[in-house]
Amino acid sequence: MDHVNYILVLLIGLLCSVAAVAGLARRFAISYPIVLVVFGLLCSLLPHIPRIPLPPSVVFLVILPPLLYVAAWQTSWREFKYNLVSISSLAVLLVFFTAVGVAFAAKWWLPGFNWQLGFLLGAVVSPTDAVAATSIARKVGMPQRIVDLLEGESLLNDATGLLALEFGVEMVLQGTAPTIGRGILEFAWLTVGGLLVGLVIGWVVTWLERWVDDGPVEIALSLIVPYAAYLTGEAVKGSGVIAVVVCGLFVSRRSSDFFSPGVRLQAVAVWDALEFLLNGLVFVLIGLQLPYVLDGIHGQSKLGLLGYGVAFSAILVLLRMVWMYPAASAAWWVRARIAKQAYERPRANQVFVVGWTGMRGVVALAAANSLPLTLNDGSPFPQRSFIIFLTFSLILVTLVLQGLSLPWLIRVLRISKENTQFCEEVEARQLLLKAAIDFLGERRRSAEGEHEVHLYEDLLHEYQHKLEEIDGCAPDGSDPVRDSNGLTMSNLLLDTIRREREELNLLRAHGRIGDSVHRSLERELDLSEIRLA
Repeated sequence: MDHVNYILVLLIGLLCSVAAVAGLARRFAISYPIVLVVFGLLCSLLPHIPRIPLPPSVVFLVILPPLLYVAAWQTSWREFKYNLVSISSLAVLLVFFTAVGVAFAAKWWLPGFNWQLGFLLGAVVSPTDAVAATSIARKVGMPQRIVDLLEGESLLNDATGLLALEFGVEMVLQGTAPTIGRGILEFAWLTVGGLLVGLVIGWVVTWLERWVDDGPVEIALSLIVPYAAYLTGEAVKGSGVIAVVVCGLFVSRRSSDFFSPGVRLQAVAVWDALEFLLNGLVFVLIGLQLPYVLDGIHGQSKLGLLGYGVAFSAILVLLRMVWMYPAASAAWWVRARIAKQAYERPRANQVFVVGWTGMRGVVALAAANSLPLTLNDGSPFPQRSFIIFLTFSLILVTLVLQGLSLPWLIRVLRISKENTQFCEEVEARQLLLKAAIDFLGERRRSAEGEHEVHLYEDLLHEYQHKLEEIDGCAPDGSDPVRDSNGLTMSNLLLDTIRREREELNLLRAHGRIGDSVHRSLERELDLSEIRLA
């Protein structure tokens, strides 16, 4: 019982720390993954701080499925499909290029490393983090086309990285290299198997959802889905990662048909909170792993280890940069000439930013910790502790150094935030309002009685005002600058709703309404204010 109480207190303390530190990070406009990692690292240096492990099984079976699922849910299928060639270049080919590049570098640079151990090290650190890169990219105002590429890469390269890791472990344990044919076949089954599992589970979920219209039940089902997809994908020897991603994309596209508005609002709120807590815990725990990382290394000075960590991180950044420019040109050629896409050739500054935004995270650390403890003959697995240390160093350097330097880099390279979605949103709003106006106009013509005519006219005036309130696109496709002093209908409605809220709070304070009535009316005001704001 005391042990259970200790774990609960520790968990509550971690969650409170996550909330407080993340709130502070947002107060100073810094991406919270960076601050949480640094916070965990500083806490690990303090005396009497409990040592909290991060087992690979917890990462792969507990943390990774829901984070991948929510990331896939929020990904635009249209952009994902449109950028598939470029995403494949980063998520598949770059992973193996990184593993081979590290293999050649480690053979002559790292003590005790041969080609096989170098490939294994490269496979461990090849996947980028699905959360850090995109959250930091959005925070610093990166163009949406770059964010779409980073999202797609981080969704798929976990599967490729884990396949490369399997090959690397096999080469070290057996001293043989897998054939290219076998590698292609295994990757094909990982992809196809994961794809089929994701589609089947997604179809089953959408079928079940049509028979259920209960918020708690549907939310509970959505929490189970990513684990079911991941475990089933792994059970058929496919990719659990791809199964979760495909299932998330499939269900997300069809959620508009089976989720009622109330359930959708509840589900988004629950998943937002869960995503934040899982991400926060992961980044704090990464920082807290420093004692475990250093425990297994002997015979090396702290300064020497620091030098190896920084140099290894520099090599990984350089390898990514070396890949980016020819790969970006090749992807553009394939998309423009073969796929016949109207795709603008990436500018050099944009390619550089994509190359620089290669943050590593918890998947890389879990992959390093999942290495076997011994070889087939019972001897210790060579350089295991050093591989974990180099992986941990790379995570710190890419998250902290690259993450903090991104805002400065974007300013120096003059990369503006191209809000190309604004024009789409403007056009969609105009079409929706025009459809509503046409509908109300038809109904008004067939209205009977003066009361119905006035009702339709009032609604028509309201929708016409809304249509007039919509501004067009600026020349660059962004939101035009508005006159902040001008009175608009939206501002007037916001002020009116806030006055209603004041009156509602006064009614409860004076005992004229109960809490249940207050909550019901407050929810309506909240929804109206969110829509207008």
